[in-house]
Amino acid sequence: MTEPGPRFHAFADAALATGVLCARLVKVLLEAVTRRGAASLAVSGGSTPRALYQQLAREKLDWEKVTIVLADERWVEPGEAGSNESFVRSTLLTGSAEKARFIPLKAPGDTPVEGLEAVEARLADLPFPLDAAILGMGSDGHTLSWFPHAEGLENALSEAGARAAAITARKSAVTGDHLHRMTLTLAALQGVSFCALLIRGEDKRASFEAAALPGPVEDAPVRALLTHETITLEAYWSP
Repeated sequence: MTEPGPRFHAFADAALATGVLCARLVKVLLEAVTRRGAASLAVSGGSTPRALYQQLAREKLDWEKVTIVLADERWVEPGEAGSNESFVRSTLLTGSAEKARFIPLKAPGDTPVEGLEAVEARLADLPFPLDAAILGMGSDGHTLSWFPHAEGLENALSEAGARAAAITARKSAVTGDHLHRMTLTLAALQGVSFCALLIRGEDKRASFEAAALPGPVEDAPVRALLTHETITLEAYWSP
């Protein structure tokens, strides 16, 4: 049994981090498919996981038995700038991995609040608990779309609530103009078998180390995972 608490894995370069994390993911997904005939994986957007997704897509898995869900999404249509759905479709859902079932988080509605019911309905058909989640982290200490002091953050960090939350972030250099988001919640991550944080650069390492110190979760929401009693967050870092 793995002891709860964050683990930090440092690698000499991004290729090494990608290779080790990919191998771990394949192992987790294979074990899930063998054990119960299905596997579930939450994935994030951003540029950091591009090589990981491209490598994972080449792995020989029973992809038709794997369900992939976005960890969070900017409230933009597929094909528009910033769409995590478009990023994942072009990097991970290719080749054999195209057979995987995919659950996007953008739904009809002008705002995430308007689309929340539709997203919740999609997630109701997702096999929980998740087998794996690949998350990122911003220099502001956010992960998923849990932005510091965002409107909707309390719902996102609830362990007893819904599995999706509508977020309106405070504008910053990290958010850019994409303030409206849809995100999986802490409740959605309950029971996840493997939760990885893929980060790169000295600034992210410094942010991770700062978030690991005591402080308000609202200031650095990744703390909700770093201090969680049952979810072990494993960080895969490279320069």
